[in-house]
Amino acid sequence: MRRYVAPLSLGLLFAMAAVVGAQQQMTPALEVAEAVITTAVVDRQPADNVTTVAKDVGTVYCWTRVTGAEGEIQVEHVWYKDDTEVARVSLRVAGSNWRTWSSKNIDPMWTGSWRVDIVGPDGGVLQSLSFTVG
Repeated sequence: MRRYVAPLSLGLLFAMAAVVGAQQQMTPALEVAEAVITTAVVDRQPADNVTTVAKDVGTVYCWTRVTGAEGEIQVEHVWYKDDTEVARVSLRVAGSNWRTWSSKNIDPMWTGSWRVDIVGPDGGVLQSLSFTVG
């Protein structure tokens, strides 16, 4: 009887590993499906997709569509002016296909290079968007 227990246990272990591996492959990964810098959000959609804005633009938005979230999570939009962090906005994601956005009021004197990093719950950058003011 003992000689059958070890092979049977090993077989069950391999079967369980295969099931867990298959479940992990079916679980969608958190990702940014779409992201744009825009000058307005209308009906939860970006009005445009810009890479350059005038210095008197007033407000700029980072609009993001996240897919693959399981349960409620938080992502962040981290705004940079010339590689210096100027704002960090925590955003709720409560579904597997979720739209969200943050905004930044732009002073006319803040011309130059800007970037928004979209950061996942683990602190990793999911995507970066660059734009120029001026």
